[in-house]
Amino acid sequence: MLLEEAIRTRRSIGKVKPDPVDRALIEQLIEAATWAPNHHGTEPWKFIVMTGEGRRTLGEGYARVTAESLHDLDGKALEERLEKERAKALRAPVVIAVVCTPSDSPRVTPIEELAAAHTAVQNLLLTAHALGLGAVWRSGDPMYHPLMHEAFGLGENEKLVALVYLGYPDLTAPIGKRQPAASKTVWLEG
Repeated sequence: MLLEEAIRTRRSIGKVKPDPVDRALIEQLIEAATWAPNHHGTEPWKFIVMTGEGRRTLGEGYARVTAESLHDLDGKALEERLEKERAKALRAPVVIAVVCTPSDSPRVTPIEELAAAHTAVQNLLLTAHALGLGAVWRSGDPMYHPLMHEAFGLGENEKLVALVYLGYPDLTAPIGKRQPAASKTVWLEG
C-alpha cells in the first residue's frame, strides 16, 4: 500500500475479531512508531502491549477510576457496573498503551514531547492499516486519571497519550470525508 493511500483510507476500526495478532506484527507496528519525528532526538515514548490476561491491567484501571465516582451504587449493582468497566479492556485482542516519557533535558519543550508521542501513534495506526489490521485510538477522561496512571505504574512525569485497540477488522471501514485542504490553508507569500 502506498503511503498516500494509507493516509486517505485509514479509519478507526472499533470492532475487531477476537483472533490473536502475531507478535511479529505488533513488533513491526511499534518499530514504525519509534521512527516518528522528535525534537532533539529524545524518543519520548514507551509502549505497553497488553494481550490475553495482560489486558486486565487496563480493565482494573477502568474499574478503579469508575469506582471512585460511584457513591450511589453498592453490592451487586456496583460489581456489575465495575465488571462492565473491566470488560472494556477486552474489546480487542491487543491493546497498546502509548506513554509519553518526556526527557528532563532543559533544552526540551514538554509540549513537543507530547507531540512526538502523538506522531508515534499515527505511525503505528498507519502501519496497522497497511498490514490489514484494524485499530482505534481511544482516550477519554479515564485515561488521564491518576488511578489509571497508577495501574500502569507510570512515573510522575509520564502521561498516557493513547490506548490503541488492535485486531483484525470485523467491519467494513467507512468512506472518509474531509474538507478540501485549500479551505484550511493560508499562504503567506512575499
